[in-house]
Amino acid sequence: MRRAALGAGGVLCLVLGASVALSGEQSPVVRIQPSVNHADPAGSAAAPAADRTGGAAAATGAATPMPKPFAASAPTRLLVPSAGVDAPVTGLGLNPDGTVEVPSADRAGEVGWYRNGPTPGETGPAVLIGHYDTAHGPAVFAALPKLRPGDLAGVQRADGSTVEFKVRALLQAGKDRFPTETVYGNTAAPELRLITCGGRIGADGHWTDNIIVLADLVTPGGPTG
Repeated sequence: MRRAALGAGGVLCLVLGASVALSGEQSPVVRIQPSVNHADPAGSAAAPAADRTGGAAAATGAATPMPKPFAASAPTRLLVPSAGVDAPVTGLGLNPDGTVEVPSADRAGEVGWYRNGPTPGETGPAVLIGHYDTAHGPAVFAALPKLRPGDLAGVQRADGSTVEFKVRALLQAGKDRFPTETVYGNTAAPELRLITCGGRIGADGHWTDNIIVLADLVTPGGPTG
């Protein structure tokens, strides 16, 4: 079911950011911090699954075990202290045209989870989407572009557990060059994707880019049966 979203990735955020710039003002620009590691938007950004166990281990020849995955359980709340996020999570599906739904603009303080993919903590990429802003002002992911590698994101789940992820990298890509495989492609271990808008406000009133956070599970998993 996750693969149903692959062709739709490039249109994520089409409605995530009606311009908050006043008429006559210069359009705002949102970019990831220059000091943050970011990858090629074409999809070569993410390291191959076999290389995601840590550079230090590879250098010494010692294998670092991957975190054990969790059993499936829907996310209920996202906590990203470095970005000021403490928000409820609701499920998102697909629109009739096959594009991924986005959270309602009148509930800009909520985060949406793509429910056709893995739950946070399961093996694979769990995808959470949030507004950068709306016509009413800054939204839940307004500070997401300021995250840095090593920052933590916790996801509370319906089964009462909390799984924690560590930011590995940030990407910024035009919506017409969305790194579909990097975001939705299979991974060997549990990973997290946080997606919002960035770039500039285009002539159509929408943001031109997506900003994507890639994060790896650091919480030891429990039984998966």
